[in-house]
Amino acid sequence: MGKVGWQGGHSEGMILAARGTRWAPQTQPLPTQSLAPRKPEEEEEELEETAQEKKLRLAKLYLEQLRQQEEEKAEARAFEEDQVAGRLKEDVLEQRGRLQKSVAKEIQAPASADIRVLRGHQLSITCLVITPDDSAIFSAAKDCTIIKWSMESGRKLHVIPRAKKGAEGKPPGHSSHVLCMAISSDGKYLASGDRSKLILIWEAQSCQHLYTFTGHRDAVSGLAFRRGTHQLYSTSHDRSVKVWNVAENSYVETLFGHQDAVAALDALSRECCVTAGGRDGTVRVWKIPEESQLVFYGHQGSIDCIHLINEEHMVSGADDGSVALWGLSKKRPLALQREAHGLRGEPGLEQPFWISSVAALLNTDLVATGSHSSCVRLWQCGEGFRQLDLLCDIPLVGFINSLKFSSSGDFLVAGVGQEHRLGRWWRIKEARNSVCIIPLRRVPVPPAAGS
Repeated sequence: MGKVGWQGGHSEGMILAARGTRWAPQTQPLPTQSLAPRKPEEEEEELEETAQEKKLRLAKLYLEQLRQQEEEKAEARAFEEDQVAGRLKEDVLEQRGRLQKSVAKEIQAPASADIRVLRGHQLSITCLVITPDDSAIFSAAKDCTIIKWSMESGRKLHVIPRAKKGAEGKPPGHSSHVLCMAISSDGKYLASGDRSKLILIWEAQSCQHLYTFTGHRDAVSGLAFRRGTHQLYSTSHDRSVKVWNVAENSYVETLFGHQDAVAALDALSRECCVTAGGRDGTVRVWKIPEESQLVFYGHQGSIDCIHLINEEHMVSGADDGSVALWGLSKKRPLALQREAHGLRGEPGLEQPFWISSVAALLNTDLVATGSHSSCVRLWQCGEGFRQLDLLCDIPLVGFINSLKFSSSGDFLVAGVGQEHRLGRWWRIKEARNSVCIIPLRRVPVPPAAGS
């Protein structure tokens, strides 16, 4: 038994030994390699990149970064150059008097609740001006007073009261209807003209009276300072245009040409002015140095208001209800909008609403017109000022005797009265004699597809 057991144990031991030999890899594993194949280029980089090659690789990266930075700078420079080129183009067009910025289509019609109403005059507002910095408004009326208003608060900053006729030593002022005003482009001088043939010059800041210009033989109906100077142009129902130097308190010259009472006048930077000739049916451009004039025809009625859009174009309104756009190179209107504020009266006897005031935002395509049709109308001038398209109506009851855009274009100021500034043909009792500040909010128009 022991022999048999030993033999079995021996053979079993031999088998185990054999098995142990067969399964040796399990009990004593040999070194193994990673299953993921190694990239030969990684090995080469690790094994073969020398210090010199590393410097070269970093230098290439640095040069690539420099190239990208230079491209970004070049793009920024090109963008700036485009902007500068655009500004230079605008400056050139402005100098030539042909600049027409497109802003009209961005204007959003204001709500009635947003309009601020300033009351202080007893009778109809006849004219107004805004200071160049848009901080104050001067308004004048048939009550012979001038009021300076704060644009921000709407409060009265100063009142120039009515002067009694023949009152010596009394505070200076107007003793008859004030029909027109103008302020110099530096905001230093204010000029006002009245039915008593007088032009009064004031220091705009303090409202202190400086000079009185006499020389017109009838009511002074239009005043304008040449921009950038203290040269003043005036016109009158005596049919003349006069030139004054306010800084030197001196008269310069008189120009004649109109065949009837002149109703309005305007001027910009050039040494010339434009006038609305009332019943003589002409618009005239006066070239002061040459003492010559250009004559334009187009309205059928009395031309009562005029305003320069830029140095080469202007807008005018007449009592035949028409609004005209003019270019200095053409003697007829570039565009004529008849019945611009509609018709009034009984069926079969309709008459157009008179155009009593016009205004234009300088060097843009935005124009405003006023009548007594219970609204101010905003218009867009077409390309080249050859078309006039209605934008919106702003409700205002009464005669809109004066309209002025602020320099920034952020608001429009209207002088409203119960009567027309030049007469008493009608009286609108429900109207309030007031200065109305109309905000003009702009909504940017998305660019057209592909632009």
